[in-house]
Amino acid sequence: MSQVEGARLFREAWIAGVREHFPGEPKPGYVTPWEDTPEWERQAAGAAYEQVRQLLEVSAGHASRLTPEQKSRFVATCWTAQMFKHFEDPKPGYVADWSDLPEWQQKTDTDIFEAIEKSLN
Repeated sequence: MSQVEGARLFREAWIAGVREHFPGEPKPGYVTPWEDTPEWERQAAGAAYEQVRQLLEVSAGHASRLTPEQKSRFVATCWTAQMFKHFEDPKPGYVADWSDLPEWQQKTDTDIFEAIEKSLN
């Protein structure tokens, strides 16, 4: 899978997770389709996808044995690093520690990891 395809998979898993776990109606930006996603966000999604893919690869697939929380924390950390890359002074919510993220976002990050994992099988 190319990095662009991986980025799109990451974004689509995010949207699916938001639709499943977000309480109430999500902000429009949370569910913006790929075609309308800003370039910086596409790049960030591609980089985070690649980090999860590499973790699975270098562990010979055994990273699938991580707990849902560990999977979620890894995705959140990868995303946070991208926020620091793309923004000189990112909003606090963009770089919040995993434990400070809302439950819906933690669950969505787990879903993203597992979507990437599934795409590699």
